[in-house]
Amino acid sequence: MQDETGAGASAPAELRDLLVELNDLKRVRSAGREGTIAERLFAQGWSMLTGGADPEDVALDITATALAATRLTDLDAAFLTAAGLSEAEAATVLRAGFDEVTGALDPALRDRLRARLTPGKDPEAGFVPGFVGALAAQPRAGVTCPGKPRILLEPPENHAEHCLMVAVYGVCLSPFYGADPSTVFLAAMAHHFHNAAMPDAGFTGEMLLGDHLLPIMEVATGWALGELDEAGGLRAAVERARAILPDDSTSEGRAFHAADCIDRVLQIAQHLRAATLTMGTVLDEMELVHAGPVKSFHDRVLRDMRIP
Repeated sequence: MQDETGAGASAPAELRDLLVELNDLKRVRSAGREGTIAERLFAQGWSMLTGGADPEDVALDITATALAATRLTDLDAAFLTAAGLSEAEAATVLRAGFDEVTGALDPALRDRLRARLTPGKDPEAGFVPGFVGALAAQPRAGVTCPGKPRILLEPPENHAEHCLMVAVYGVCLSPFYGADPSTVFLAAMAHHFHNAAMPDAGFTGEMLLGDHLLPIMEVATGWALGELDEAGGLRAAVERARAILPDDSTSEGRAFHAADCIDRVLQIAQHLRAATLTMGTVLDEMELVHAGPVKSFHDRVLRDMRIP
């Protein structure tokens, strides 16, 4: 756990590789499925919440699913069982994917998450609020700084993807900060409510709005919160969770702000990583032309074609 005196580490370095890999769920798509995995999990999480699921159950279910998808992508419970696997066989596959990436997680949290990977326990689905689609359609601003032109990196992520990733990161980070994972998750899922209606002009736009920024954000956030009025006590729960957003004075606030900061920077880092990728990495380390009955023929073809 973090040293509350400030003398210890401010974040768990051992989770770095997992968070880097998880970030790609904002870019993985599959035929017949609308949006990225992160975008779809964002919608699924809100449907579970409006359907009356406990926020803790939603936080654990969505995080476990995201962790399994890190290596399996859309080879998920729905596909595996549709393709003929029994629920037990599908669970074994999902847990194998989960196990490959979660060795550095807090052991108690890891066990709780792993236990959620049980196909067949379909939660009660509620309605998908309008802000879900609006956040998925709202691009993030890119890199902005007052007084300077923005830097746009294509394709941009959207706000649904960012909120989902911060929520999952927050759950993974919560043991380090001694935070309640469900509070961090719910706050992260709701922290960009204002951007469902408010275009994202980034840091630059915020500074140019000046004293108008907070009132406008409050109005736009209210519009999104109003969509939850018909979902029982969900609006009140979301408002309580969002109380951690202003600062890092609580364990939950620290877990949220760590997750938010990490996601924002890793989003840019993946663009830089792709730009510096070498053929040596692709062919030698990642074995793009991998072992198999025609490997030697493939190697001769590439050599004679002088590729690379």
